[in-house]
Amino acid sequence: VVPAVQAAAELEISLPGTIQAEMETPVFARADGYIKRRLADIGDRVKAGQILAEIDSPELEQQIREAEAAVKRAQSALRQAQAAHQQALANLGLAQVTAKRWQALVDKGALSKQEGDEKRSAYEARRADVAAAEANVQAARDNISGAEATLQRLRELQAFRQVRAPFAGVITARNIDVGALVSAGSGSSLREMFRIAQIQTLRVFANVPQSEAPAIRAGLPCTVEVGEYRGRRFPGKVSRTSHSLDPASRTLLAEVRAPNPGGLLLPGMYATVRFQLHRENPPLLIPAAAFRNTARGPMVATVGEGAKVRLAPVKLGRDFGAEIEVLEGLKPGQKVITNLTDEVAEGVQVRPVAPAKPAGGKKGGPAQ
Repeated sequence: VVPAVQAAAELEISLPGTIQAEMETPVFARADGYIKRRLADIGDRVKAGQILAEIDSPELEQQIREAEAAVKRAQSALRQAQAAHQQALANLGLAQVTAKRWQALVDKGALSKQEGDEKRSAYEARRADVAAAEANVQAARDNISGAEATLQRLRELQAFRQVRAPFAGVITARNIDVGALVSAGSGSSLREMFRIAQIQTLRVFANVPQSEAPAIRAGLPCTVEVGEYRGRRFPGKVSRTSHSLDPASRTLLAEVRAPNPGGLLLPGMYATVRFQLHRENPPLLIPAAAFRNTARGPMVATVGEGAKVRLAPVKLGRDFGAEIEVLEGLKPGQKVITNLTDEVAEGVQVRPVAPAKPAGGKKGGPAQ
């Protein structure tokens, strides 16, 4: 017989993980043209804003000249509309004075009322001419704004002839060379010019089983290992979790951030993430041979008063190979029979003895 012992409160779990760059993005062209110069290649470390390539775009130059001419035409149209507005104002003033004079003569009986109405109608027509001239001036100003916006857009596109790095990182892909034709946009039919990744800090994704999910939280320290660097552990910390379990695998996705100052870790590597967890109520441990599966479920044989066998149903946890967790059904220190044979039945009188110690070597810990 051996006593059921309580497992350690501190538990280390090892989970497979995948390393990804902190940021990785494709770089597409924003201007149509041919590659004039290529200044970066695969593996180059670049700074934010550094020029990666230059595009020769003669069509864009022509479009800019056309847009500048359109702005000048719109400005000329505005001056013409303003002159027409001034003329309409002058005509309005004259029509107003004439209408007042004729109305005075009509009131004295020197002119007919018909003639006074004609001059008043001419004054109203001149007022309408002024309103139309004002609308023409506003339309001309709007045309200038539209032409200037088009010109500004083309000039900004002209700046995109220089393809720059969006952030500091390393070039992981290069799909263009000098003379290659590129098109603006990022559609599925267009191929990226470069791909850049930031690897000073890496993200490691691991799927945590449901049994350990409550212990995984943001800020939890951990270590990252890769097979290529045996014996070396890279420190990391849980940055966030998905806060939900995948219904298919019943696992929690956890993201670990690990500094990578030496650049030893590479995106895409397979890694092992080790978490040190603290359990408030650690389960009991018994030898794996101390339980038996029956029709009523897992059972263990304990030795009670009078050295008699008592069969007790238990709820098992994780299987470590040599040992297994017992979640319910036993108390700490309660003795269980390890050589559980068919002769061991309820109420049988036994003579408890301690198990023989293995000759030499140290007893290994639970397999993780």
